Amino acid sequence: MGDYADRRRTAIEDAAFALLIEKGYKATSMLEVARRAGASNETLYKWYGNKQGLFAALVEANARTVAELLRARLGSADADPLETLVAVGPLLLDLVTGERAIALNRAAVGDVHDTATLGKALAASGRETVVPLLADLLGRARDTGSLAFDAPRPVAETYVALLIGDVQIRRATGAIGPLTDDEIRARSERAVSLLCRLYAP
Repeated sequence: MGDYADRRRTAIEDAAFALLIEKGYKATSMLEVARRAGASNETLYKWYGNKQGLFAALVEANARTVAELLRARLGSADADPLETLVAVGPLLLDLVTGERAIALNRAAVGDVHDTATLGKALAASGRETVVPLLADLLGRARDTGSLAFDAPRPVAETYVALLIGDVQIRRATGAIGPLTDDEIRARSERAVSLLCRLYAP
């Protein structure tokens, strides 16, 4: 896809996110997204197929951002794995509880009785992308003797549970507002501390 098409796609997806946050999933139409983005309705249907396809693309774009940021922080095999986990935790928590992620989770709930495609897209593009990256990092922590366990995948799942817990669902239901930087940092540090106690060598 050329630069112009990339810019148009970005404008469409930004418009879709803005409307999703403003109006919610059910009240957002393809026509409104097209108008907000300055694009034609035909272009949206050509590129995304339908409303579910558009929002599935948003899920994938948001997850790709998360994965790219994580890969950038996880990149060096020479870096201390636990120090990397301490650095990555706030980033991950901020991303999964941010406005875009919360709007997409709300959209997935709104789609359950229609196509149920968004929830599957969230699982495939989000958790199923991030957990293997964390498992690789935790495997390095085991190999250096910092942690002790058999298989890294369950430990990565435990870390995600300690880090995120019910914060994302409470954000999605409006029970709590956005986390402050201090709350994010404290929760991230606590998750690593508890993980180290659970899997101490």
